[in-house]
Amino acid sequence: MKTPQPKIDRSRSKLVLDGVKKRPWWVFPLKFAGWATLTGATAGVVAVLAVYYIFSQDLPAIPKVDEYWPPIVSEVYTDDAVLAGEFYNQRRKVVPYERIPKRLVQAFIASEDSSFFDHMGVDILGTVRAVSKTVASKLGLRSGGVQGGSTLTQQTAKAVLIAAEGYKEATAKTPKRKIREAILARRLEAALTKEEILYLYLNNVFLGHHSYGVQAAAENYYRKDVKDLTLGEMTLIAGLPQAPSRYSPFLRPEAAKKRRSYVLRRMLDEGMITQAEHDSANAEPVNVYPVEDVFHEFAPYFVEQARRDIVDRYGNPVLLDQGLKIFTTMDSDRQRAAQGAVLNGLLELDKRQGWRGSLMNLATEEERKAFVDRAKKAMGKEELILNRFYVGLVTKIDDDGKGADIQVGPYAGRLPLLGMHWARKVNPESYYSIGAMISSAKKAISVGDLLVVRHVVKKELTDDKEQWDKKLAEAIPDDEAVPLDPSKPVEGGLSTGPMKSKGTGPKLFRLEQVPEPQSALVSIDPHRQYLTAMVGGYDFDDNEFNRAFQACRQPGSSYKPLVYSAAIEKLNWTEATVIVDSPIVEHDPDTKVAWKPENYTEAFVGEVLLRNAIINSMNIPAVKTFGAVGTKNMAEWARTLGLSTPMNMDFSAALGSSCVYPVELAQVYATFNRYGRKKPTYFIRKVEDRFGRTLEDHTAFDDPWAPLQDRVAAGYARLFEPGEQVMSPETGFITTHLMRGVVLEGTGGPAQRLGKPAAGKTGTTNDSFDTWFSGFTRDLVTVAWVGYDLNPHPLNRFETGGRAALPIWLEYMKKALADRPQSEFYPWQSMELVRLPIDNKTGKIASENSKNMKVMFFKKGTEPKDVAPQKGQIDEQQFLMGQQ
Repeated sequence: MKTPQPKIDRSRSKLVLDGVKKRPWWVFPLKFAGWATLTGATAGVVAVLAVYYIFSQDLPAIPKVDEYWPPIVSEVYTDDAVLAGEFYNQRRKVVPYERIPKRLVQAFIASEDSSFFDHMGVDILGTVRAVSKTVASKLGLRSGGVQGGSTLTQQTAKAVLIAAEGYKEATAKTPKRKIREAILARRLEAALTKEEILYLYLNNVFLGHHSYGVQAAAENYYRKDVKDLTLGEMTLIAGLPQAPSRYSPFLRPEAAKKRRSYVLRRMLDEGMITQAEHDSANAEPVNVYPVEDVFHEFAPYFVEQARRDIVDRYGNPVLLDQGLKIFTTMDSDRQRAAQGAVLNGLLELDKRQGWRGSLMNLATEEERKAFVDRAKKAMGKEELILNRFYVGLVTKIDDDGKGADIQVGPYAGRLPLLGMHWARKVNPESYYSIGAMISSAKKAISVGDLLVVRHVVKKELTDDKEQWDKKLAEAIPDDEAVPLDPSKPVEGGLSTGPMKSKGTGPKLFRLEQVPEPQSALVSIDPHRQYLTAMVGGYDFDDNEFNRAFQACRQPGSSYKPLVYSAAIEKLNWTEATVIVDSPIVEHDPDTKVAWKPENYTEAFVGEVLLRNAIINSMNIPAVKTFGAVGTKNMAEWARTLGLSTPMNMDFSAALGSSCVYPVELAQVYATFNRYGRKKPTYFIRKVEDRFGRTLEDHTAFDDPWAPLQDRVAAGYARLFEPGEQVMSPETGFITTHLMRGVVLEGTGGPAQRLGKPAAGKTGTTNDSFDTWFSGFTRDLVTVAWVGYDLNPHPLNRFETGGRAALPIWLEYMKKALADRPQSEFYPWQSMELVRLPIDNKTGKIASENSKNMKVMFFKKGTEPKDVAPQKGQIDEQQFLMGQQ
């Protein structure tokens, strides 16, 4: 058979085969496609496996739900369970899934991932799109970075990566990060239920303004527990994850409202809510509260000291990430009383120092108008609140100088002379008195001055009530205070909220200035060993330096009880020991300088009893007592009592020339209060970890705020910490009895206004650079210090511890002990003491008719034997009371 030969079809220029069946034209392309598909799929599988292997290396382990321990906030509480501070890297509070409202879960699903319960954890198309766009961006083919492609599971995986690798690495806009996130998301889906993934997500998601997780957001924005949120509040929070700053209800309330509307619409479309629920929630106004800064608003000096201590002993990472619960020894009511007393005391003291001038002067009308316009814009429709400080512009001064008109924001105000009569020029050499008050406003202020003023009602315009009440009534129309918010309940005639003035005329103001002096207050419960209140200065935001713990200041005569207690303990001196008050000159062999101490009165009285020397705070007897004890012995005695600062090795130390920390001086006085037993003072009562396990506990057995189990356990532990008896109980009691006399008869007399038995000692250094009052009742020891930080000049003439510091002590103690009776200071029955009527002049036993008799206590064997000459009748009442 003849083989057919191919023919050439010239017309089509195409090779055809005669006798051979022609294949359809699409066969070859299909075969090629099949080959390409098979080889490409294999290559694709290989590539995917390679990518998975490479990028899955070192991925963090899938968290176990019962071992999910992310960074959470550490909280600081007062002893009576008031939140006083928070510390964190991420403000997060983990809540169980069961406590999160179902509607809130639905809101997040509707807005972020409506197919959450149906998908396998990864939005494949979105992830591929995001990776490709990122690659294109890296190659310069397009602008922008990673976009889209995040399910709730992927967002949870991202949070896990951040926790393991850090924020920078885990949020880098790279294909590697996106792929690792997707791989981890698949592992999460395989290992956890959908509800467990939601639990991790809802406790991790960043929702703006330091809020991590839904509980923190509920507290930050609405001051609520998450379970108490309304639908409108839930949907606003659920709309934040995509762009917390862009949708911030604080910064962009309208944008937040639009985003909330979007979430509500998505919930309606998904059948999660009804139309009525949608409409009601959508109509809610966006009302959020400023984030509470409890640290700065409550007790910043105390809480900062607690933070320093925790960081020193546990480390900063533990404090910021591990959710410690720190229970301090602070009593919240006493702390508020302490801060109020320091504030009021400094404001009054500063006024006695004189007027330092206006903030500045706006010389031109253009400057004044610009200031008023800015102030009006800043205040808006805000009401003036009584006793709040404002900045006012002086617009006019009366021709007769009886007052001035001022402008505070949109409000026309009046600054009467009675509200600024204290504003004389600063002069440390002068004494503040009514006679020194200015008689004309023109002596202190000028038109255009910017002043710090306080909004007041009439009765608060002056401190000199008796002198000025009549003039006040004649000069100023009646005014009264009413609640700023009428809905606030009224208790005992006082509103529980801010107050405003009722008058419709010009608002009344009082001239103020930011105090230049500073103060510290330390208050210790000596029996529970609790630091119950502590203030380190006028304003923590202005200066964080804690003067209670960090300022080493000269104690002046507050040091004298240490000197006399040393003589009683080491030399067997007594209350009736006679000391000669006469001039003395001490020569320093090193500096070749002679030092001649003087009494405050610059007079000498000759022979004086030790008791009278301390009661009247006489300097020469203290120096001679110091000399009798010996410099080295006194330095050792001060260390034994608890002072860590070195004592000056010269006789000036007798008068308090060696600096001490207020907190340490308070602890020394607490030792006196306990009749010589030195014990540590705690300012942190208990520390718990995130699981509620106790890390340390110093609870007193009689702490009414502590749980019973803490009181029992810690109270038992205290039995093995009895403290150190650093002096005999007899010495401790006699020293306390001497300081009781200081209050009853001496320089601490104003402390009697407490209305409870108190003992203490004033302290004033040369030129009044430091003023103190250190005093106590049976249940509370408090030290108050007042002075300047850098001593630019002394306090005014005659500003002593009794005038500058004691009023702060007194105001605080009145509030701290308002409902707590205090007993007299009695010796223990076990003490070997002798009580005798002593002639106050000679130190001998008083005769039956002595007129100058005082009851004194002696350690057995040290009492006097001789009897003073008879002069008059013994006061039996004084003898029985033993308090004079």
